[in-house]
Amino acid sequence: MRRQSRLTRSLARLLSSAAMTVVLAAGLGGCQTMSDVTGALTSPSKTAAVSDDPRQAVDVYGERYRANPKDADAALAYGQALRATGQRAQAAAVLEQATIANPGNKALLAGYGRALADNGNSQAAFDVLSRAHSPANPDWRILSVQGTALDKLGKHEDARRYYATALKIVPEEPSVLSNLGLSYMLTRELPLAEQTLRRAYGNPRADGRVRQNLALVVGLQGRFAEAETIAKGDLPADEATANVAYLREMLSQKDPRGGGRKPPVVALDKQD
Repeated sequence: MRRQSRLTRSLARLLSSAAMTVVLAAGLGGCQTMSDVTGALTSPSKTAAVSDDPRQAVDVYGERYRANPKDADAALAYGQALRATGQRAQAAAVLEQATIANPGNKALLAGYGRALADNGNSQAAFDVLSRAHSPANPDWRILSVQGTALDKLGKHEDARRYYATALKIVPEEPSVLSNLGLSYMLTRELPLAEQTLRRAYGNPRADGRVRQNLALVVGLQGRFAEAETIAKGDLPADEATANVAYLREMLSQKDPRGGGRKPPVVALDKQD
């Protein structure tokens, strides 16, 4: 079976989420990439990456961590390497122990909070991240991830206040705008979601996830040809076409609680 693309995986992730049921029940039939909502959080580790190969990094940093589990830098690097290879539960466990051994270490708290967010522990992630910085010295990356945690908890207005605060620190930051756009998607404000994602997409620092999120929200409004054109910027043409066909199929599904055909359950790849 062909390996699923980022957009297809994003669609698939939502099929098992409560957000999909809510959106379908409301008649929109849309979907939301909760993994992308999680956002990017770079913890200020002093340890440089030893390799572009995450599996090698797991071996190297794992050995350092096991030699001294109280070493904050080793624990943080090991946790990040575990997350990069999809070992989310183990990453959270390692970083939890590291925060116990190093209470008050802001970098570890940030890494642990992100690991909790990866695992879907949104309330715990928000609480831990609240300890990772202070109002006097806010970190826009942490604010953005806190916003995504609130979105997952259904607290969308609160989430948007966190995004707004982050954007005051880094105006027009594409990753924050992307999270904000996806927040609007969750509340079915699709034109506003598209407007926000286009702002993110227009930034030269925007990555492929922003483009795919924009393609998704355009497709959710029924503009499939335009969505396919946008998606082709990062994906092979045949893969972009397949993704849009998949989205079109999802939009044709009936509310699973109303006796219609349920969306298919797709095996999910681990998050990059």
